[in-house]
Amino acid sequence: MSTATLASAAEHLVASLPVPGLRVLGQVGPEALAGLAGLSDAAVLSASHVGPEPAELVLVVLDPGFVGEAGGDPSASATVVLRPAFERAAAALGPGVLGQLVDGDPAGLLTDPDGTALFEISDGSAPFGWLAVRRHAVAGNASHVGSASFDGRLRRIQDVEMALTVEIGRTRMSVREALSMEPGTVVELDRSAGAPVDVLLNGRRIAVGEVVVVDQDYAVRISRILDTAEARP
Repeated sequence: MSTATLASAAEHLVASLPVPGLRVLGQVGPEALAGLAGLSDAAVLSASHVGPEPAELVLVVLDPGFVGEAGGDPSASATVVLRPAFERAAAALGPGVLGQLVDGDPAGLLTDPDGTALFEISDGSAPFGWLAVRRHAVAGNASHVGSASFDGRLRRIQDVEMALTVEIGRTRMSVREALSMEPGTVVELDRSAGAPVDVLLNGRRIAVGEVVVVDQDYAVRISRILDTAEARP
């Protein structure tokens, strides 16, 4: 797993965070985290990426106040609100499955930075946080064996049913706007008429298509299957 791949994971995570104007400044050293222990408001979340090239991801957010607004509830869980961003970062790392998102850094990436790539995230005027990614070493030809073993594990769950959703567009609104809706209210979406719709599998965008009618029922004709880099939650 190259440094460019790790940087791509950071870019994909930042693009999916529910905060506008964020960008990855680049890779920094562990000294960037100096004084973090004294910041009581900071949030630390982590997850494991299990696959042929496993890795650990830890996100540090200095001010998680946006989580309540993004989740539509002041008590919204950061692990729920930020999981889509972790999913997209994990997808950039390669095939695999993202484990449970948890509070804290059980892998110790922040206290043991050796072998960990640390990327600073900024809102344009001040640090927003950091993403730490540590790739696990694969010895000898274990990468090939791991890939074959992983494919075998995937076959065990290939008959598991998953929710397929067609999304015609999205919008963001405040709680006040949502509560003021009533019959007849028109909600404008972020997509023009006739534009392709998104096809999501368990909330993850995997294809685009066009809405058609088949025997009086709505359906979607797939026009393009997305690769990992294009997919998003």
